Amino acid sequence: MIESENNNFFWQKCVLHADMDAFFASVEQLDDPTLQGMPVLVGGEGGRGVVAAASYEARKFGCHSAMPMALALAKCPQALVRAPRFDRYSEVSRQFLNILRDQSPLVEAISVDEAFVDVTGSQLLLGSGPTIAQSIRRRVHEELKLTVSVGVATSKFVAKIASDLQKPNGMTIISAVNTRAMLAPLSIAKMWGVGPKTLPKCINAGIHTFGDLQNLSQEQARARLGESGAQWREFALGIDDREVITEHDAKSVGQEETFESNIGDMDALRLTLQEQCDRVALRLRSSDGLTKCVTLKVRLANFNTFSRQKTLDSFTDSTKAIWRAADSLLAAWRGESAQPLRLIGVSVERVDRAAAEVQPELFPDPGAEVQRKLDSITDAVARKYGPEALHRGVAREASRRNRRDATHDGPRPEAH
Repeated sequence: MIESENNNFFWQKCVLHADMDAFFASVEQLDDPTLQGMPVLVGGEGGRGVVAAASYEARKFGCHSAMPMALALAKCPQALVRAPRFDRYSEVSRQFLNILRDQSPLVEAISVDEAFVDVTGSQLLLGSGPTIAQSIRRRVHEELKLTVSVGVATSKFVAKIASDLQKPNGMTIISAVNTRAMLAPLSIAKMWGVGPKTLPKCINAGIHTFGDLQNLSQEQARARLGESGAQWREFALGIDDREVITEHDAKSVGQEETFESNIGDMDALRLTLQEQCDRVALRLRSSDGLTKCVTLKVRLANFNTFSRQKTLDSFTDSTKAIWRAADSLLAAWRGESAQPLRLIGVSVERVDRAAAEVQPELFPDPGAEVQRKLDSITDAVARKYGPEALHRGVAREASRRNRRDATHDGPRPEAH
């Protein structure tokens, strides 16, 4: 554990970033004790199979998420490959997020295995930020039998950087007074937004570490790296005013999936889209939100990406209404192009129910009332047994065989 000040002091602003360690692989090792201590790869073994997660034993050989499975197995031939079990990961994820929400209502889930938590207002009741972080780590270990790394800082950016410094099963505390000193020696490759394409640009500009950016003025950073450079300098100094956004405050709710092999079959695409609409509508209702705008996203085999949008006549949280809009957008797209798709997704613009201008119905639609009751039943089942428990579609196996869930770093559900 890295500390930068007395754990007992209450912080004026305190944000945690909790990141489960090698989540998918760790769950597989938990459920199958014979995998303990073994190099484990989770993902598909097909021609386009990608590593969704690699255990720390496999990472020693250079394996990592988003790597082609064939390359990972070439690096670590003795690795044990397991197919993803997204239902199981979602179950554990819900338990993980519930632990976080016990510490603060301000939880922003980034993916199934990581989240920001603003514990500023929780300190009087639960203790200082570092104390709360220790409580999270202890409960995850005791209740889930897994480990989590936590960063404690005064902003989201620094908290996320901190959580990665002592992985696995670590805690890094970076206070306001020590932020600049602790960030300074870090490689610029750790900067948010600096990837394989932008890293050489930074190096060529003489920017190798966070400290190099800290030593520049705002104008100098902008001159060398453009507007991104100006923003990176702010982050390098630990300046990040972004608030933790709960799902209740989110401006959009969405789900998208990347297929194992490109799909042109309309029935398979509709089945996948229908499952996505189920999940999006569930999350919309769970956050007490409504929508009037539905967006379809598609990506072709050549990675060209397009979106189509439909505005509804009135605000709704109905699964059926969202599905009808998405389905019509897909049909319109198919009328324009018959090319197979690599990715499909749906999202809705979320408006808080209290802020939406919803006119009372003088003559309620009996069909709409039936739909509301059906949504209520499916929501109750999903909350108790998970979103996979009930499906409105008929045969969905064709869709399942041809797809894998997408994520920022591998094949898992991607939600926003």
